[in-house]
Amino acid sequence: MLHPFGLFAQTAVDTTNLCRGDYYTLKQAIKVHKQLAKKYHDAASWGKRAATIRAGILEGAELTHMPAKTPLKVIITGRQTGDNYTVENVAFETLPGYYLTGNLYIPADTAKPTAGILSPHGHFYHPDGRFQPDEQKLCATLARMGATVFAYDMPGFGDSKQCSHEIPKAVKLQTWNGIRALDFLLSLHWVDSTRTAVTGASGGGTQTILLTAVDNRIKVSAPVVMVSEYFFGGCVCESGMPIHKRPHSQTSNVEIAALAAPRPLLLVSDGGDWTKEVPTTAYPYIKNIYSYYDKQQDVKNVHLAEEHHDYGPNKRLAVYTFFAKYLKLNIAAVSHNGIVDETNSDVFTPQQLAVFTNDNPLPYNAVVGDETVMELLRW
Repeated sequence: MLHPFGLFAQTAVDTTNLCRGDYYTLKQAIKVHKQLAKKYHDAASWGKRAATIRAGILEGAELTHMPAKTPLKVIITGRQTGDNYTVENVAFETLPGYYLTGNLYIPADTAKPTAGILSPHGHFYHPDGRFQPDEQKLCATLARMGATVFAYDMPGFGDSKQCSHEIPKAVKLQTWNGIRALDFLLSLHWVDSTRTAVTGASGGGTQTILLTAVDNRIKVSAPVVMVSEYFFGGCVCESGMPIHKRPHSQTSNVEIAALAAPRPLLLVSDGGDWTKEVPTTAYPYIKNIYSYYDKQQDVKNVHLAEEHHDYGPNKRLAVYTFFAKYLKLNIAAVSHNGIVDETNSDVFTPQQLAVFTNDNPLPYNAVVGDETVMELLRW
């Protein structure tokens, strides 16, 4: 199955060390993971392997030496009111002149600390990004359960128009944006830093596992319809930089997802895409790694064999249930007769949720164009 964004732009990145798309057949992937499993057998040996993988991600994404974190300069241009929550149209500078656009979903009661959740979206939301109804339902329902949620755009989606989605170093930009989004979320005085999570589907699932891998401030992770033993992501923003293959090591998205250990991890898979084998391959593989910490109970797989590649209602339900347990959210607040009801999770128009409009243009210092944004990434 081809990823919705299967084409790669001409880049200056060394493409000889890239693992892209269907890099293995299933048979090859099973063999490779049997060999990888020989590298570790307990928490100590996995810890060494995990450090190698994490270093490889940072090196491949050119994030080993991160830039100084400049002031976020938060911009709020609008607000909508829902059922026991509000939505703010928010942007902030992740790099000088680059603004990450998003929506902040705030529960009505912030008198007590709330959980904080990041929600990067997937490619099937093109071009709407975070405006897509499934994304809004997810974020609004989590807010009604008591969480503060920040949904943010991939470059080129929603109203993030400073560069195209296919810039050569999209992996670097998106991972850095995720780190800065977490900075923003944790800057909110009512967000509890011990109850943070990230969830996204498809390309958002790739962002989920990468952010969880490189930033231990994420305490709970829920990648949806992405983790696969043989598929590495078909877009330049997922596998367009050499994060999987380094000069002296090679990894997979299964091992990258396992870097969440021993933090709670939910894998949501289905029967209609590259995650169809997860219950018999990736899930038991990762569960074995969790056993090194006696935390097998904290990694789960919800497999929807009759479903396809999306972040639909049943996939969201799996995440609501998992987050309710591990983030101490109130699932009863969104349930009717014991069944989650998203009816009161509103869907607003893109115009209502956009940060930058004719009336609220990009700030004067905003850089525009692929080449200009690429220059920002040369640190």
